[in-house]
Amino acid sequence: MKTYGLIGHRLGYSFSKGFFTEKFEKEGLKEHEYVNFELDSIDEFPEIFEKNDHIAGLNCTIPYKQQIMPFLDEIDDEAAKVGAINTIKIIRQADGKLKLKGFNTDIYGFENSLKPMLGDKQKKALILGTGGASKAIKYILEKLGIAYVSASIEAELFDNEIRYEQIDSELLKDHLVIINATPLGTFPKVDTCANIPYEHLTADHVLFDLVYNPEETLFMKKGKEQGAAVKNGLEMLHLQALKAWEIWNS
Repeated sequence: MKTYGLIGHRLGYSFSKGFFTEKFEKEGLKEHEYVNFELDSIDEFPEIFEKNDHIAGLNCTIPYKQQIMPFLDEIDDEAAKVGAINTIKIIRQADGKLKLKGFNTDIYGFENSLKPMLGDKQKKALILGTGGASKAIKYILEKLGIAYVSASIEAELFDNEIRYEQIDSELLKDHLVIINATPLGTFPKVDTCANIPYEHLTADHVLFDLVYNPEETLFMKKGKEQGAAVKNGLEMLHLQALKAWEIWNS
């Protein structure tokens, strides 16, 4: 038996569990399973290996993407730059000990989902939200040479951060890529979206929503009404999951 799994706090519905369970069934991998490991504290992480001696690979989600790092033996260079882990490779050494290496496949998923939407005009981006989800986004935008600002609701502003009230027609004229890195619009609260002046969007704008349930969020609908290109986060999730599978089995 090979056990893969997701570590998180209160997981509820898990995209990863559904994705990999379906993958195992389709490919006839009967000795494979995918399990949700709900941890009340990251300090419970080592217990996973004490109770399961056939762990083959793990995903990691909020709130532990950063808290997991001290438990790892090695961290991939890109993941270290981003400062967040969502994939753990389990390396069984000759002496029987386990070596844990952390990766961030959100980087791969986001880059390869966003790039096909970009043209010569899209040189600046507006990120809605400053939480953990924005870390991989910022890394990829820098890699692609796209300048960005982030809209924040936090009391303190840091570099390249602005208030939502500062988002006006002039800012949107320059920032043609808009990325929703907040949970706004997620089912069941489908009637919510970030408070920005959507009426100033154009056909040159690209709206990328990390939310994937519902398939078309209110954020995306408002963009489409102005002629903007839109995409949700489902393809990104598929790509990051496939990359995790590749890492586990390389």
